[in-house]
Amino acid sequence: MNYKIIGDSCTDLTDKQKKDPHFQLIPLTLQVGDVQVVDDADFDQKRFLELVKACPECPKTACPSPEAFKKAYECDADNIFVVTLSEHLSGTYGSAVLGKQLYEEEHGKDKNIFVVGSHSASAGQLNIALFLQELCEKEVPFDQIVEQVMDYRLKMKTYFVLESLDTLRKNGRLTGLQAFFATALNIKPVMGANEGTIIKLDQARGITKALNRMCEIALKEAGDTSGKRLVIAHCNNPARAKLVKDAMCSKAVFRDVVITETAGVATVYANDGGVVMAL
Repeated sequence: MNYKIIGDSCTDLTDKQKKDPHFQLIPLTLQVGDVQVVDDADFDQKRFLELVKACPECPKTACPSPEAFKKAYECDADNIFVVTLSEHLSGTYGSAVLGKQLYEEEHGKDKNIFVVGSHSASAGQLNIALFLQELCEKEVPFDQIVEQVMDYRLKMKTYFVLESLDTLRKNGRLTGLQAFFATALNIKPVMGANEGTIIKLDQARGITKALNRMCEIALKEAGDTSGKRLVIAHCNNPARAKLVKDAMCSKAVFRDVVITETAGVATVYANDGGVVMAL
């Protein structure tokens, strides 16, 4: 199959996928005070974290324009699959859909374009993108890929533990959820997603206990994991990613385990040391 998989820049590809010409990322723009950073291949995570730490203002993100997606669709691939942040977290999904409309107005429906809001972020987006590639490499017909990916999204679960929820709270990403404050007691919330909306699952004292609790919840909800891919994304803390991998793999068998590092958008919300997991 002649295909391309396009993600917004919260699709935290591994180094292997970044080198694969079948993948393309459309960058969001990050704003830290007066400094604007494009979340592209030149993103410097450590410098960005230093900027965030030094700035009293909350960092912000801006989604790509519909034109950016339209331009990406103007490629040689006959089958295009687009994976975006949850529409509850970003306007990127809407931009990708509008980009499709603009493309078809100009070029007609000369290719298949499918846009899926991941109902997730980071590790969840990568999980869906990898599943898409598997189906494309197996030459599964386009319509069947769409059907299987929608089912995959429905069954996939996302979990995360962050050092702080401040960025999510200040940027309005915790709509409908009471912000959690217990910094003096070092209480860390264990979070998840319900159809793309962030929910609190539990809490624990200290980041290590919270990560272990996240794993316990995930394994309880996962059922048979032998056919599932586990994707772990970390923000500047590979040791925590390994802790999560070891905790999960000590109690369950997965057909694949992928560890990746957050790029700009996920770094904004995960903060230094955050971990996102999808399976």
